[in-house]
Amino acid sequence: MNTEARKAELAARIVPHAPPSLFDNPYTDDQYRRVIEVVRREGPWKTIIAQHFASVEELIATMSGAMPEGVEPSLDAFVTPTFRGYLAKDSVCLYPELEDAFYNSDFLARVRNYWGAQYALPDQLLFNMNGACENFDPGHLDAAEFRGISHTNSPVWLMNTMAKSGLFRDFQKKKAQIVSWFYRGDIGGGFTYWPNGIRSAPARVPTPVWNKGVVVENEMMFHRGEGNGPVERRHPAGLAFQSMLGADPESDGWLMTTDGKVIDRVADEEIRFLLHWSADVFMDKAELETVLEHKDDLTHERVFEMFVADLRRQGLTFEVPSDPLHDRAFIGLLSATYDLGEPVAYPAEAPGPREMREAA
Repeated sequence: MNTEARKAELAARIVPHAPPSLFDNPYTDDQYRRVIEVVRREGPWKTIIAQHFASVEELIATMSGAMPEGVEPSLDAFVTPTFRGYLAKDSVCLYPELEDAFYNSDFLARVRNYWGAQYALPDQLLFNMNGACENFDPGHLDAAEFRGISHTNSPVWLMNTMAKSGLFRDFQKKKAQIVSWFYRGDIGGGFTYWPNGIRSAPARVPTPVWNKGVVVENEMMFHRGEGNGPVERRHPAGLAFQSMLGADPESDGWLMTTDGKVIDRVADEEIRFLLHWSADVFMDKAELETVLEHKDDLTHERVFEMFVADLRRQGLTFEVPSDPLHDRAFIGLLSATYDLGEPVAYPAEAPGPREMREAA
């Protein structure tokens, strides 16, 4: 049984290697201009939720592990008008005009310094963008990666549940991100994070935030983007799992569509744009070789053997599914077993989802 004492014990393990480090002007004006040119040219872009989750159980596994009160158990209940695209993946820049932004010497030096490490390898560069948008996320972790288990072969829910369980810490890769924001608005849009764990006080980066960056380890630090823009515009009529956002060919703004039908027009000055650069970090040559040469990798079979052994050690009764990666009941069991609970406090300027629903 996942008691409050056990939740507290699990939560105490989820803290970043070091506190986030803020700095100004991570990107040059020219780099930002080229990024936006690519985003306009290559869109439209899918919602974040449509790209990463096949069931509500998978989504919940990345958050607190418990269904928010009053929310129906469907993915549609969690859809917000936040969209994502990738500019670099698996250490490869997808657009040559952005190579200087991805293979960024300053960023590499910052993440090496964050860990006190000798080596770093750029991994991904992605963006999130939205106009007016609500956020009922209580706080989440980014996808942790492990030797043999990564975004190339595993879903987000599995990697995050592995991190929350504490069972796989010896296999977890060292990661760091540089998250940067471009938002001139003054209605919400900040960043809440729990640098000392969700049982401690939160911190936040307030808005406006234009070309502000932070070095973080978001796989081990709960965090959330804050809702932004006029409340009455945060959930456009017709918003759905399959909605998309792309450039408006008639202006410098953006069109939100569902099944080809325009459901909202967003002026460029209303956009909250986030760039998320990430890197693998290696303390020394021995760790570099262990990871890159796959000397001690996990397999899915070994991961689930370790999960099953731990569940049985706790006295839980269950059937081992034939396809644990996609079995919704088993995902729900793991999520509940390694639930850390929700953060104990939110900033007064950015209340949590429970407080927001009560106020509504």
